[in-house]
Amino acid sequence: MDDELIVVTGASGRIGRRLAVRLAAEGAHQRLVVRALDRAPELPGTETEIAISPGYRDVESMRTAFTGAGTVFLVSGRETADRVTEHRAAVDAAVDAGVQRIVYLSFMGAAPDATFTFARDHWATEEHIRASGLRFTFLRDCFYHDLLVRLVGDDGVIRGPAGHGRVAAVAHDDVADVATAVLLDERVHAHDGRAYDVTGPTAFTLGEAAQVLTHTTGRTITYEPQTVEEAYASRVSFGAEPWRWTAGCRRTRPSPPARSSRRRRRCAGCPGARRRRSGSGWR
Repeated sequence: MDDELIVVTGASGRIGRRLAVRLAAEGAHQRLVVRALDRAPELPGTETEIAISPGYRDVESMRTAFTGAGTVFLVSGRETADRVTEHRAAVDAAVDAGVQRIVYLSFMGAAPDATFTFARDHWATEEHIRASGLRFTFLRDCFYHDLLVRLVGDDGVIRGPAGHGRVAAVAHDDVADVATAVLLDERVHAHDGRAYDVTGPTAFTLGEAAQVLTHTTGRTITYEPQTVEEAYASRVSFGAEPWRWTAGCRRTRPSPPARSSRRRRRCAGCPGARRRRSGSGWR
């Protein structure tokens, strides 16, 4: 485990970059997959390699990036109409390269009958990973905190068909902390075949989110519930492709109560996560 090479995909993104910094602080041997060299995190003096790939569809470059690795942290790709195909290509490349384990960044509520379109996509990816024969762990995170800010329109209104549904939004840093704990756990098989919901400590409605944003920003922000039909109509006017606005209108279904706490952010189920250096930045 100590000398295992970990490949981090999407290393220039908000999760991948944070994870790369944490793994480097722990002295892990890692290879970061990015689309361009100038987008890779700068981690001098660490056991960090860089691999370039234009995307999961480029099977040859992905296979090369995965060669020699024991574990791959697979970040879900950009939201596209055929994202599952891209994910499957990446998983197949990992199998061909001799990878032993995939830790996949999935989504809370992933299921074949999920209301949220992309949750169904994540489920399909999970099923392909299960069928691959590789060891696996799924980190099913909730919506990110910053999404709530981006939902606010120019007029200060959050609109969507969420009703009184609650969301336990999570911070990118918290997800990176959990991923680090799972990847570096000295109990080699402790997380095999497991799926973890990674949430914030509190579930809240969009109306409550609007109140917090109002208090924080000093700007009046409100929530305006929509029917699904109203949501479709409002998003069609944006000129987006049908798959995108369909997915957007199906995002907001009531979430189960948050089951995390500040300790859960550190992955309460991962007490064996190692600390190979003091002052490593873990909170």
